[in-house]
Amino acid sequence: MVQFYKAKKTSSARQTMTLCAESIDQFGQGVGHHQGKTCFIEGMLPGETGKVAVTENKRHFMRAKLITLTTSSAQRREPLCPIYQQCGGCQQQHMSESLQHTSKAEALARLLKPVGVENVDDIISAQSWHYRRRTRMSLRVDDSGQLVMGFRRKKSNEIVDVRTCPVLVEKLNTVLEPLYHCLAQLQGAPHLGHVELVAADNDSVTVVLRHLRPLSDQDLKKLEQFSHKHSVSLFLADGQQQTLLRGEMPWYGIGEINLYFNPQGFIQVNAEINQQMIDNAIKWLNIQSTDRVLDLFCGVGNFTLPLARFASSVTGVEGLAELVAKAEYNAQQNNISNAAFYQHNLEQDVSQQPWAKQGFNKVLLDPARAGAAEVMPYICALQPECIVYISCNPATLARDSKIACQLGYRVVKVAMLDMFPHTEHLESMVLFERR
Repeated sequence: MVQFYKAKKTSSARQTMTLCAESIDQFGQGVGHHQGKTCFIEGMLPGETGKVAVTENKRHFMRAKLITLTTSSAQRREPLCPIYQQCGGCQQQHMSESLQHTSKAEALARLLKPVGVENVDDIISAQSWHYRRRTRMSLRVDDSGQLVMGFRRKKSNEIVDVRTCPVLVEKLNTVLEPLYHCLAQLQGAPHLGHVELVAADNDSVTVVLRHLRPLSDQDLKKLEQFSHKHSVSLFLADGQQQTLLRGEMPWYGIGEINLYFNPQGFIQVNAEINQQMIDNAIKWLNIQSTDRVLDLFCGVGNFTLPLARFASSVTGVEGLAELVAKAEYNAQQNNISNAAFYQHNLEQDVSQQPWAKQGFNKVLLDPARAGAAEVMPYICALQPECIVYISCNPATLARDSKIACQLGYRVVKVAMLDMFPHTEHLESMVLFERR
């Protein structure tokens, strides 16, 4: 007789308990202990005690959510955003900025401890509100026929309606309300996907509207009127191509350099931190007029062109042909002749590439979240004097740092970049020197 396993019924009621948070992790969760297990508590700060509800109970750890506080930390702050508890965009508005900085710096140091890092040398920060110059907002028509425009709810695909946001630059906030009213009036509103907004430095806002079906002439006229009235550059994207309806290609400035970019492409969203990051990279690399610099994952030339103002030559390498073309255009527009750009997938072997046979004495790389494990051995084989690694993922940074240290380099400086205040995102930059 065949017997089938039948799972035991479990209670749907959540377990509640009183816990004290002893510390905090990089994501802003309180860390406590219960019956020998580590418990990560959403919403609780170090030194606080309160009633929590268990949301996940694994063999070696637990997750819980704060219900009520018994004792409150002096580091607790009243969130500035009225929809903070619903919106998934920010996770740390209930924490002081100093606690945000120290918790991220300590987490970064822990991850880099295997390569000899005990403490973070610097925390690079700027204004923590109205810093974000780029955002993407979801669009959908609800069951009542009303358009909803906003960000995803915490741990959900549901959209929270947003009309203003305290982390967006004011230039974007001024456009949100009129943009919503324009989109809500379109016949094609049920077939809109999302909208991207970028505050460029050419005194305008750029809007990219993703639509899933062709827009009617009447809708196009309404969009053009909106664009003209609010001085907005408007692009339409159907998934295949991007069409400029009105306005111009956006650009942003780094000192005296202007960088043009595709509004759907990547740029650093925090202009002040980006400028500080570039200044620190130039300082850390100690760029001299005789240096030959290699800039990997160069994008539109965000680091390449500022470096070229001080070095003998800079070679930028990027995987996307569109970005390489834009970087070359930016070099021409800024009369920079000592920067050369190449396209290559840096997840593949680079040894036979024409640029790889050149000699470089200093290297900078700014990879995506996947990191640069494939190209790190090549970088170290060049034996540059120093390497600056910009990271948006501390886990892959830690992995790649081990590779560099195994191949003759050591970490000499680490900075935590507060690129996304009030969020769990942790960005950093590391300086390696040859032993």
